[in-house]
Amino acid sequence: MARFRLRHIAFCALLVLALYHFLPHEDALPTLLSTQRVAPNGGTHALGKYMNDPKHIPHIVAVASSFAWNTVKMAYPPPLTPKLPPPVTTRPRIQHDFSKDSRARSSVQEQRRREVKRVFEKNWASYKAHAWMKDALKPISARPVDQFSGWAATLVDSLDTLWMMGMRDEFYEAVAAVATIDFGNSTSATVNTFETCIRYLGGLLAAYDLSGHEVLRRKAVEVGDLLYAGFNTENNMPVDFIGFKLAKTGEALPVEETVVSASPGTITLEFSRLSQVTGDSKYYAAVSHVMDVFHEHQNETQLPGMWPMTVSMKRRDVVSGYQFTVAGNADSLYEYLPKAHALLGSTDASSAKYEAMSRAFMDTAMENLFFRPMVPGNEDILISGNCDVLDDGPRLDPESEHLTCFIGGLFALGGRLFENKEYLETGARLALGCAYAYESFPTGVMPERYNMVICPDRQNCKWDEEIWATESAKRKEYLERLPKGFTTAKDPRYILRPEAIESIFVLWRVTGNNEFREIAWQMFQAVASATETEIANAAISDVSVVGSEKIDYMESFWMAETLKYFYLVFADPELISLDDFVLNTEAHPFKLSKPAMPAS
Repeated sequence: MARFRLRHIAFCALLVLALYHFLPHEDALPTLLSTQRVAPNGGTHALGKYMNDPKHIPHIVAVASSFAWNTVKMAYPPPLTPKLPPPVTTRPRIQHDFSKDSRARSSVQEQRRREVKRVFEKNWASYKAHAWMKDALKPISARPVDQFSGWAATLVDSLDTLWMMGMRDEFYEAVAAVATIDFGNSTSATVNTFETCIRYLGGLLAAYDLSGHEVLRRKAVEVGDLLYAGFNTENNMPVDFIGFKLAKTGEALPVEETVVSASPGTITLEFSRLSQVTGDSKYYAAVSHVMDVFHEHQNETQLPGMWPMTVSMKRRDVVSGYQFTVAGNADSLYEYLPKAHALLGSTDASSAKYEAMSRAFMDTAMENLFFRPMVPGNEDILISGNCDVLDDGPRLDPESEHLTCFIGGLFALGGRLFENKEYLETGARLALGCAYAYESFPTGVMPERYNMVICPDRQNCKWDEEIWATESAKRKEYLERLPKGFTTAKDPRYILRPEAIESIFVLWRVTGNNEFREIAWQMFQAVASATETEIANAAISDVSVVGSEKIDYMESFWMAETLKYFYLVFADPELISLDDFVLNTEAHPFKLSKPAMPAS
């Protein structure tokens, strides 16, 4: 009898192993005692079949907002041309042609994917418990906070992450909540155009593109019409902040004298996709005129090819100014140029400008902003600095920010879009530069802002302790505990930013080089460990100190971007393929008009 039982136990064990290896892997593998249905780790199409199973889709009806923004009688309605260009029919292949992972490697990546999802689930549960329908959660005090008009920014921002992670019940619960948001009322007197565009409009459009649910499209149109009211100005340039009450009257809005260049430069993707989704060209036409101003004057600035950090839309002046960067204040202006080309192509004169602007800015940045830093191991990496154009010409300032780390991924994307090997190689070195900064600090996380030493010779760069010490002594912010190669950590915080993992994700998807997945895992472990609290994850005050004090702060981009990018690195590469989607600056994927054609 004992022998009989042992045989059956062995048989059952082999059966469980067979099920593990040959059945689709799911987030909680079915056992003989569990019948819970869970989403497979597959590509976008496979996941869509699970998420859109008619038996599990509740009936959700959009509740109209208390004010209909499409009824505003504008004093200065924007021109209705140019019309939306025709769909793109062919594109160069963007993603690497992936082969199937070995069973051992697949098992490792599956464990990593689940761990990222576990962290997200904890954060989402805490948001739901303590800040539901509010913009954000304070991750230490467990208190809610409204930052962006009180329209549940974290909820809207996280919709597509819920969908990608196969959290079906949570997704539809969130969609039902979104259906009730009143975009006719605001907790603030003014509405931030930039943040509302990238988080709310971007989040709704992406969730609609993934799920196809009409309630999301309707709410996206409400937000789009609200933002469209921000173009009701004498010169049809958008305002930075929409005066909520005044905008409802239809009276002309006053355009600010000076704004950061990223603000008017970061509307193109959302407005263009909204026109594609609705068939109404008015959104595309409005933003096309804004980008015409940047295009027409791109080569008239102090640094031809790029625009200064601040511009005046009131005067249509995008030329005056001497400070140039791809960091904060300007970053997504540049990010949206190649991405707009991916979305719109160059099928007519109004869309062709995006390729021209992309190539011009990328060439200028390579020549004037990127530098090889002097580091002890002589790694061949690049860092993006700032450029001041003074009387004696352009001067490179070797100060960088976490925000600049998106640029590596963008150059890799541009390298594929424009079939330019130098762009791709530059993107890889920039991404590795940010990965180096992460690895160098004791917490395994890079600071918000820092300085390094420029190599005198980019091709033959050798570590020189004396030069580093001399440059460090010039910096009042220098601290003895800084890693060698760094002369400051001017802002030593980490506020859960996504830009570094964003570039690592893009390089992984573009090259297929497994090194980038290993870098991502090291980064994730460091970030998750350094920022974890009992409730959620929190910003930290100093990355140069292990066990640094945490800050009661968690922006919606933590779940919308940072955790999403980590998850996508370890998920099936066909989930949100870069040949099928382009991601906005808040990591919201917009569907491309037609799947890419393989390169010849």
